[in-house]
Amino acid sequence: MATSVRIQCINKSDRTNAWERIRYVGGLNGDGTRWKLSLNDAISGVETGKYAFYVERPAGDRVNVIVAKSAAGNKYLKTTADGDQPNNLLSLPECP
Repeated sequence: MATSVRIQCINKSDRTNAWERIRYVGGLNGDGTRWKLSLNDAISGVETGKYAFYVERPAGDRVNVIVAKSAAGNKYLKTTADGDQPNNLLSLPECP
């Protein structure tokens, strides 16, 4: 069974460019320590059923994170509530 994990921050190579790929996702563990995974590790974790990622939107609702594929065939993360752009993830703050 997948471990439910909240993504609370991201790192991109160019924060202002919507077309730049997210490089890392991260958050806080239950004990307050930080965790961070590369995009590839996060995608692999979802695909193998190890992780079930989610984000919490400002309204307080939880949306699941899924693996999607671009027209060029590149895999990326987005939420089930996103359109073409992974806005729920892109709106998260930078990971330290």
